[in-house]
Amino acid sequence: MADPKPEPSSSIPDPPPCSEPTSHHLTIPTGLTHDEFTELIPSITQFHTYSVGPGQCSSLLAQRINAPRDVVWSVVRRFDKPQTYKHFIKSCSVKEGFQMAVGCTRDVSVISGLPASTSTERLDVLDDERQVTGFTVLGGEHRLRNYRSVTTVHGFERDGRIWTVVLESYVVDIPEGNSEEDTRLFADTVVKLNLQQLASVTEALARDAADGNNKPQVM
Repeated sequence: MADPKPEPSSSIPDPPPCSEPTSHHLTIPTGLTHDEFTELIPSITQFHTYSVGPGQCSSLLAQRINAPRDVVWSVVRRFDKPQTYKHFIKSCSVKEGFQMAVGCTRDVSVISGLPASTSTERLDVLDDERQVTGFTVLGGEHRLRNYRSVTTVHGFERDGRIWTVVLESYVVDIPEGNSEEDTRLFADTVVKLNLQQLASVTEALARDAADGNNKPQVM
């Protein structure tokens, strides 16, 4: 049975007082070409701009994936199965009768070795047409308070080649006793490793699909 695809909608909180907008649209993320970045600036401005208040930090990361956009989105959109590519997640549970729509929640268990054990998260946006999703951390046993993230999936085609760029950004409170640099380094590392795993998973899916299409027909 195909996954339900809700109407595009979102639940984005109001900006904090005394906040300033991020400038992710001014700096090319590591791994992107200038041409890719130029094409993505409108999406970065629309979906990856945050109002950052005192005691918060934000970042934008990018991952190029050698797989079609729809293949990548089919994995990214599954709010109920983040462990498919987020390998720091041990398990994810949702309530009985779960429907993937804005406002639904998931309870995540994190692998040992990280300064976290559980996280309760709410789906803020799921737009299948524009391929945008995002969530907010509501609670749990961890140090990343008020963590909010947005992920967008973008298809490219040049000279007969097809590939995808995934952008993921976040804003988060800086824990007491930590510096902005330490907080960003930790969060960036987790996001970067997740995006690398997403590339491995979806490129394998694309190869399997291509191999299946190339198999000889049995008469």
